[in-house]
Amino acid sequence: MKIELWSDFACPFCYIGKKRFEKALSKFDHKDEVEVIYKAYQLNPMAPKTMTGTAYESFAKSHGMSVDQAKQRFNMFTENAKTVGLVYNYDIIQMTNTFDAHRLAKWANTLGKEAVLTDRLMHAYFSEGKNLADFATLVGLAKEVGLDETIAKNVLDTNQFEEEVKNQQSEARQIGVQGVPFFVVNRKYGISGAQQEEYFFGALEQIWAEDHPIASLDDQDEGHVCTDESCSI
Repeated sequence: MKIELWSDFACPFCYIGKKRFEKALSKFDHKDEVEVIYKAYQLNPMAPKTMTGTAYESFAKSHGMSVDQAKQRFNMFTENAKTVGLVYNYDIIQMTNTFDAHRLAKWANTLGKEAVLTDRLMHAYFSEGKNLADFATLVGLAKEVGLDETIAKNVLDTNQFEEEVKNQQSEARQIGVQGVPFFVVNRKYGISGAQQEEYFFGALEQIWAEDHPIASLDDQDEGHVCTDESCSI
């Protein structure tokens, strides 16, 4: 089973959805036969490399709302994050451009390290207030997960993996991705959003059963329905 996951390091529900999906996958009997492929997506391609003001002010301005409304929205994100053991700190979050972080992740993928770097980048953004557009910060985070800092710096200082990131973003538009996280299973089924762990598990079970009708006939969960476009309860 191949699962492609479009997400952005600066997306609050991408981090939450990633954790819920991983918990569901850990309980799936056929998890060793599942390949997860990370795909680049940017919620705000026009985000600056350095944020001015606070995250509350930046979000309020870009979404046409008051600072108080932005704080309420962030509180909702924070409470959702707590359900999967994540700590979001919007007092220090730096809402900056993630394009170069995506380039670095694509390099990490060539070394089998994209999953671990993705997790580190998301934690750095939401919990530690790191600027993911800052090259020195990115190099340091790459080093923390066991990647060569000299090569990481060279990747960032050049345009390496730029086309790969752009192609994956273009691919998202072509298949109709309008928000993230977005999971594509076997290029047949789409799952949108940070669904609950039970939903992800049910979808995995149902899709596996459909692809292995004889071996999995007795395990099918009729509570979930999958079409050619998506899975739903």
